[in-house]
Amino acid sequence: MNIRPMRRQDMALVMEIAAASPRAPHWPQTVYAAMLTPDAVPARIALVADDPLTGVLGFLVAVLIPPHAELESIAVVAPTQRQGIGALLLAELLAVLKKKQITEVMLEVRESNSAARAFYASAGFVETGSRTGYYSDPKEDAILLRRSTM
Repeated sequence: MNIRPMRRQDMALVMEIAAASPRAPHWPQTVYAAMLTPDAVPARIALVADDPLTGVLGFLVAVLIPPHAELESIAVVAPTQRQGIGALLLAELLAVLKKKQITEVMLEVRESNSAARAFYASAGFVETGSRTGYYSDPKEDAILLRRSTM
């Protein structure tokens, strides 16, 4: 498994992975293309988990808001979930953020998404608050999480 920066040729597979995940943002191709522009504002880190035999199995996107970052999306192909791919993506993100002197990463997650909440807790994220009615379809609260990159 190789964790590397997302490339334009990955966009179709990344969008397919996101579309198959009901909890991932379903951004249009223009959003992915814009985030891969080197001088994009705000800057983003977009990574993929690439298997030499099967191709892209997962991706992650974070926006940089120095000295913080926000994890906007992380998704893994359903048959390969719970095999450590998300953890590899997150570990690489934390390493990149540390090199960029980003001190903290934040995210929000659906209150009902117990699998994601357990994943983030195992990665050292702590709950810092909530946003009432943040999500729609269905309407649900968001749990705010953060962790240090240092």
